[in-house]
Amino acid sequence: MLKIGLTGGIGAGKSVVRRLFETLGVPTIDADARAKWLMHSSPALRAALIAEFGPAVFDAATGQLNRPWLAERAFADPTTLARLNALVHPAVGADFAVWLAEQERAGAPYIIKEAAILFEADIARSLDYVITVAAPEPVRIRRVLARDPHRTAADVAAIIGRQLPEDERQRRADFVLWNDDVRPLLAPVLALDAEFRRG
Repeated sequence: MLKIGLTGGIGAGKSVVRRLFETLGVPTIDADARAKWLMHSSPALRAALIAEFGPAVFDAATGQLNRPWLAERAFADPTTLARLNALVHPAVGADFAVWLAEQERAGAPYIIKEAAILFEADIARSLDYVITVAAPEPVRIRRVLARDPHRTAADVAAIIGRQLPEDERQRRADFVLWNDDVRPLLAPVLALDAEFRRG
């Protein structure tokens, strides 16, 4: 069973592409969404986060992850981010292994794993191919501002600046899908689906 990675910078449209593959009957997993779910739902990971960052990492009233508090600290300090990743990435990897085994037993021809940091976290090495979704930076900023009204254009530009440079992401990917609101997106997805089903 082929394991296909799906990545791209913020606002490029990774999730749109993942949903297109889902519509074609392909099992997909959103690693970033699973990470958030595990931080809420895994007792072991919750305990590790509290031990590492203190009780403020979870909201005292709701018990939910205090994402703004954690993000403010993690993204401002590479050491803090590395400590966070050292806790979360192994949990996400173990969760993915269980899910992957389920898809193999079900006879899926291939799966799609969406993750923003496939290359940065060295996840790509465990996959057969990687697709990156690309779009011009002004388009990406416009999309994120429409999706996340709490962000400013400067916020989005800062996030883009912290991500892998677009040319490097495209160089390292096996396939580039353009989601620039100009070129068609469905036809290349259908072509890739046919190629992956052939193995």
